[in-house]
Amino acid sequence: MSFSFKILFFGIAITAVIIFALVGIPHPYIIKPSPPVQLNQGSGQYLPYMRMQTCQAINDTLPDPKCTPGAIDPAVTQYNIDSTICVSGYTKTVRPPVSVTEPQKLESMKAYGFTDSPSNYEFDHLIPLELGGAPDDMKNLWPEPHSSSFTKDSLENYLHDQVCSGNIDLKTAQHEITTNWFNYWMRIKN
Repeated sequence: MSFSFKILFFGIAITAVIIFALVGIPHPYIIKPSPPVQLNQGSGQYLPYMRMQTCQAINDTLPDPKCTPGAIDPAVTQYNIDSTICVSGYTKTVRPPVSVTEPQKLESMKAYGFTDSPSNYEFDHLIPLELGGAPDDMKNLWPEPHSSSFTKDSLENYLHDQVCSGNIDLKTAQHEITTNWFNYWMRIKN
């Protein structure tokens, strides 16, 4: 094999590696983004929308942490809670419209393998908006069965009151929600 042929072969191999690295090799377990969904006509705001492959709810209570690990809104911090989450009506100012969330809910239900009526589920923010959860990040949204959603709503209200009264800091409340909100709530109630 001549020296110039070795260089040509090496160059082709390197080019192939770079192309595969840039383009990617499809894999069934990789979460692939789908095209962004526009929030408001002409506003320039886009909603990151993740197409999940397979997700498994834990005891119909907790989301799959691979699919729904939770995400925070970087605009909400411990230092500005008095002008954000602790202001009455704040969540109405950041909640995405149903016209955006309903198609996402249906897609998320498919990913979680839920085939019954969408009315049996709340499209839930794992870290709730009232605790600085990201409003439009699919890592923070999942189709929560109503069998647990009402219980979680009680915890969300409790934690919101605790954060806004200064009894618990925002990061701790967000951590407790994402780690295992159900166990945390059972410890508090007992």
